[in-house]
Amino acid sequence: MDDRNIMENLLLLEKGVCDLYMHGAIESSTENVRSTFSDSLNTALSLQDQIYCKMQERGWYAPEQAESSKLSSVKMKFAQN
Repeated sequence: MDDRNIMENLLLLEKGVCDLYMHGAIESSTENVRSTFSDSLNTALSLQDQIYCKMQERGWYAPEQAESSKLSSVKMKFAQN
């Protein structure tokens, strides 16, 4: 397993953690529990961003540029609702 695979796995795991913390915050029955989940989510989101930035620096994670025709299509779709 090379560095790129390790970073990809870390990113996927961190995204999963963020998802769990988000659902924990949504489903919390008390403010104390909600606050704990929210704080943990913010920490996990920060870590996810750091991993993403490191991968992007190395050219391992390049965001796709959206085509203007696709952007227009999405804008029209939501403007109709």
